[in-house]
Amino acid sequence: MTSPDAAGPADRLKSLLPPDLADRVRSLRLTDGRAVVVLDGTGLSVQQQTAVEPAVRAALEGAEGVAEVHVAVMADKPRQHILAVGSGKGGVGKSTLSANLAVALARLGRKVGLVDADISGPSQARLLGTEDQRPVAHESRLVPVASPWGVPMLSMAHLSEPGQAIAWRGSMVAGALTQFLEAHWDNAEIIVVDLPPGTGDVQLTMLQKFKPAGAVIVSTPQDLALMDAARAVSLFEKSNVPVVGVIENMAGYACPHCGEVSDPFGAGGAEAAAKTMGLDFLGRIPLDIAIRRDSDAGTPPAAGTGPQAEAFVALARRVSDWLDTI
Repeated sequence: MTSPDAAGPADRLKSLLPPDLADRVRSLRLTDGRAVVVLDGTGLSVQQQTAVEPAVRAALEGAEGVAEVHVAVMADKPRQHILAVGSGKGGVGKSTLSANLAVALARLGRKVGLVDADISGPSQARLLGTEDQRPVAHESRLVPVASPWGVPMLSMAHLSEPGQAIAWRGSMVAGALTQFLEAHWDNAEIIVVDLPPGTGDVQLTMLQKFKPAGAVIVSTPQDLALMDAARAVSLFEKSNVPVVGVIENMAGYACPHCGEVSDPFGAGGAEAAAKTMGLDFLGRIPLDIAIRRDSDAGTPPAAGTGPQAEAFVALARRVSDWLDTI
């Protein structure tokens, strides 16, 4: 019997592997003709991991002393970053922006999940077209609902009847958020969290239990929204959560008939506020009827083409670059 700890046979078999696979060998053991190879799959895509096993088999089957080959590809679970999307007040388009940011990040190759943390006013199921789905539980944890856009998600809209009022006290809201964030997110590296407006129970629970890697602040250009956005910035900074930057939403309206651009909410206010607060300005999303129409239909503009999609992808690229620095 060949000793499983014998270095000679293992080294001989490893030398038969292509160099790129040999460098990934965590362990290789040969016992009674049975070769067991464990490879490091870190950084490999799902398709690449799938191709590894037949490549190893092709290299080792038929080798001296080898009757069968067993291959395991092990990859460390990616570190998950929570990216909070907040605003100081409602009505600034934060949920639409959160959904499209998640979809745009997925288009850039990121593994993204989306949590609708607005427990009493959920909207993400409508925005991503998953209103008719219900999550299941596995080992006492929720399994996120799959969306058509490559972004798994969880929302109270998946757990309640359409149109049902959700009047919960703080502890119940905190419990729901905990269930969402502790769900089976598997390989998701970024969890985008669409926060409710303001600085209440949901925000405090998240900051205390699930400290975000960073926060994106959404505002429209007018002064009132900017005042409230500053409060949201203050909350994150006091909790030592880095603010990725500020987004100016509903910035500029192009008339579909004459093409003239007007600024019903003002212009440049969020960029000026970001500069005053010493924060990065991440970009502008236009006030566009196509964004409203597609969002209501459960078809996020970021999944398509055209200037609306380009605006969200440009934003996602800046956020993605920031995440690469942490």
